[in-house]
Amino acid sequence: MTLKLKCPICRKDVPFGAPEMPFCSERCRLIDLGKWADEEYRIPAEPAPAAEEGHEKADEG
Repeated sequence: MTLKLKCPICRKDVPFGAPEMPFCSERCRLIDLGKWADEEYRIPAEPAPAAEEGHEKADEG
């Protein structure tokens, strides 16, 4: 069984062990890097609790 990968940018097949893996080329790798730099990719997270809540809990104890 051969492992098949698709480039996350252009969806072309990427040979296993390719130097730019998981991308098919340096161009696609740089496009992806640019998307991170432009904040097009985001990791969802819970909103941070308000700073005031933290102080109230500390004062109670």
